[in-house]
Amino acid sequence: MVDMNRLLLLCIWTSLLISSVVLAQDNTQRGSRECSSKKSMAPYTPYLNDSPNTPRHSFNVLNYKLDVDIRNCFLSPYPKSFSATNEMRFRVDTALSSITLNAVNTSLTIDSVKLAGTSFTHASNILTINLNRIYAVGETTAVKIFYRHNNVSDNAFYVSSGMVFTDCEPEGARKWFPCWDKPSDKATLDLTAKTPATVKLGSNGRLADSTTVGDTTWFHWVSRDPISTYLMVMTGKVNYGLDILYWHKILSPNDSIPIRFYYNIGTPPTAMEQIILPMTTRYSTLFVEHPFEKNGFAAIPSGAGFTWGGMENQTLTSLCSSCWQEYYVSHEYAHQWFGDMITCGTWADIWLNEGFATYTEALWHEYTGGYTLYKSDVVNDANDYLSGNPGWPMYNPSWAVTTPDNNTLFNYAITYARGSAVLHMLRYSLGDSLFFAALKSYATDVVNFKFGNAVTADFITKISQVAGQDMSWFFAWVYQANHPTYANSYNFTNLGGGQWQVAFRASQTQTNTGFFPMPLTLRISFTSGADTTFRMMNSVNNQVFAFRFGRQPTALTFDPNNDIIIKQGSTTIGSTLATPTLVSPPNGSPVFVPVTLRWNTVVSSATYELQVAQDSLFSSIVIDDSTITDTLRSVTGVANTWFYWRVRAKNGGGTSLWSPKWAFIPPMDDVTEHQGIPSAFSLDQNYPNPFNPSTSITYGLPHKSHVTLTVFNMLGQSVAVVDEGEREAGYHDVAFNGNGLASGVYLYRIQAGEFVQTRKLILMK
Repeated sequence: MVDMNRLLLLCIWTSLLISSVVLAQDNTQRGSRECSSKKSMAPYTPYLNDSPNTPRHSFNVLNYKLDVDIRNCFLSPYPKSFSATNEMRFRVDTALSSITLNAVNTSLTIDSVKLAGTSFTHASNILTINLNRIYAVGETTAVKIFYRHNNVSDNAFYVSSGMVFTDCEPEGARKWFPCWDKPSDKATLDLTAKTPATVKLGSNGRLADSTTVGDTTWFHWVSRDPISTYLMVMTGKVNYGLDILYWHKILSPNDSIPIRFYYNIGTPPTAMEQIILPMTTRYSTLFVEHPFEKNGFAAIPSGAGFTWGGMENQTLTSLCSSCWQEYYVSHEYAHQWFGDMITCGTWADIWLNEGFATYTEALWHEYTGGYTLYKSDVVNDANDYLSGNPGWPMYNPSWAVTTPDNNTLFNYAITYARGSAVLHMLRYSLGDSLFFAALKSYATDVVNFKFGNAVTADFITKISQVAGQDMSWFFAWVYQANHPTYANSYNFTNLGGGQWQVAFRASQTQTNTGFFPMPLTLRISFTSGADTTFRMMNSVNNQVFAFRFGRQPTALTFDPNNDIIIKQGSTTIGSTLATPTLVSPPNGSPVFVPVTLRWNTVVSSATYELQVAQDSLFSSIVIDDSTITDTLRSVTGVANTWFYWRVRAKNGGGTSLWSPKWAFIPPMDDVTEHQGIPSAFSLDQNYPNPFNPSTSITYGLPHKSHVTLTVFNMLGQSVAVVDEGEREAGYHDVAFNGNGLASGVYLYRIQAGEFVQTRKLILMK
């Protein structure tokens, strides 16, 4: 019997996978698109006299205990008025004697305050409660607010013919209970709702109990996991249908989580009941095991004011009446991880909610239909962005202070589609292993994020930690508007002897935004043999890359797999120049001054640029000549140390790569002869320099001093103490032997009293 049950389940799941793939081929059906439409068209006016949307304020709400009497709201004539209490416990973060809460005047009437509250004022949508004393940092206390919801339509508390529900994003919770209505202040919730006995009502967390006396029922819901106020919900209906499934945890299979389906009679959620368990398992595997003590969905009739789309209330998602479909639920359910478990810290970070949920739709399709279906999803997201781009970035710092209108905040092209496309490009940049490890690390980070908030900078830090490198460069995609327009060029050069050079210039020509660094992939085809693929980091604009092959190239393809899915432009055969080859003097050789530097001729080059520097990074350039028309240049006025040189070719079509850098060493200046007592401290250049294995170092002391003469490598590590102790006034010669040290540049430093001086010496074996 057990085997037959397993076989039946396998058949159902196989059929479900096949139907999922078939239905999902029409990628125009996206839960993200419906979600954006629902939210962006919802009426919402930001409140001008509002608190700044910052992650901290003078107190931290710990728990809301709401007791609402909404019994009459379910009965004709279906009033929108109800009475309630809100006992709010909070921790003091800054010494205070009063607190302010959001409470919309047209929606709420405040009757009185108790416990630590002694009096109040309620004006301009702000409730100010005076406390019974000054509370110090770290103390906890509570106020109890007695209030009424007025009989008004306010687009947050909805009543319609036996149906009551709340719908609050971004800041509508303040219309049905006084609260600190910002996403950054999460609190637990204890809600008791009084309804007719014919009603089923759901809310956040678990159903602690329900008590029915006669024709009245009290539902008591408790969420032990903190919630942002816009995700707090109650949804009830006369004669609601209710199905409950149980998902067994991966780590402890004997423990299960109830998933509740509230539905309208006649439209059962049969299809979604079949898919929600494997979807929960998949999301748990990708991110972190299902984080809450229950979950659920509630369908709302279209006539009640919820026409389409969904709303990801924590553990009880609202769906439109015809929305029991995979593409709706795959988006909204993803929010339980990204949006609910980890909530955007400010509205400037909304992409961390919606971009993630949109991208998770694609990941679900990758699971049910393979990578091709996933790629189709994210490319469609990119195309939706490109066709609907309003020209602002994903992250707008002003949104962290002033909440924008819904049409801006929930713009589909930016918040949803671009957010998803950017996550795909992050996956491409990191590779699958690091990318999914980063998502899992982000989701499982109990200290910083899980059941809390994240802002964009937090996410960058997490990605960088997992990647083992600073990934800030990637997030130009988040902080900058618009996108790159590539005008790349390349050429093939026959170097002779069967050798060929491929030169590729990566150029972005957009003028409405900055440069976007990205790893680039090139595929090069040849007259014989397999194609070769290269991946390199494009960190600056007009960067040139060169490759050499022992076979003839025939074609170059930029981004062959279309992984940089947000881009425009072209790649053409152009005038990219070959890189010069240095000829003489030989690399690392001693020279006499003047010295003539020579390089080979580059075909089509009009001029050459020569740089000579005192360091290999070319941060101390002594010659920069870009007017050279020949393949040689005489250099004078150099002495005493190593010099490095490089050349690049130029013409009207562009500039080649720099040649490899070579070094030369001119003769040292003559040794200075010293006599008598110096008038000041001094440290001479060692002689000879370069040396092998010994050199002489001279220093001068105007009076008796304690001397320490030390040699360091270029990492700052001491490799030898050449001289140390009390020394008489005068000039002192000491010898340094470099046996046991590798060739290279070293530093020698003298400290005599307060006198400190450092010079370079060069060991050349």
